[in-house]
Amino acid sequence: MSIEARWYVVHTYSGYENKVKANLENIIENRNIQELIPEVKVPMQDVTEIKNGVKKVVPRKVFPGYVLVKMVMNDDTWYIVRNIRGVTGFVGPGSKPVALTEEEIKNMGIENFESIDIGISANELIKVTSGPFKDSTGVVREVNKAKKMIVVMLSIFGRDTPVELDVNQVTKM
Repeated sequence: MSIEARWYVVHTYSGYENKVKANLENIIENRNIQELIPEVKVPMQDVTEIKNGVKKVVPRKVFPGYVLVKMVMNDDTWYIVRNIRGVTGFVGPGSKPVALTEEEIKNMGIENFESIDIGISANELIKVTSGPFKDSTGVVREVNKAKKMIVVMLSIFGRDTPVELDVNQVTKM
């Protein structure tokens, strides 16, 4: 009888996400339990920052303070994850972890964060095709591949204003 691994959300201390991931991966390897906990993720996205007039692409955590763990939930795996330094608990009512639904996994793009390609990148010129800013043109400032959203600088009342748009609302120029 094979039980399928499901995605769970683990809450961590702020800034401990990567340490929790590394520690959990070491325990998985040392105990040879890859079939019980096949995947651990700290979802990241590339964000373009402008500091002192210099544009720089930096990785940012999509869900700060959380680590996503694909695991077969049982007493042993719960104990292993729960007792890693930096983990405050699973997301769910009380002490009962709740697995993410298929819809949540799809909406967050968990299963394929690295392979999502929306065809638009920072600094590209785009035209808005629908919504209140239809027929406006602007420059892409940030791209959130996981949410399929972009931040575009549009000229509104003569000022450049950042506007968050769905990638389906724009086309490349």
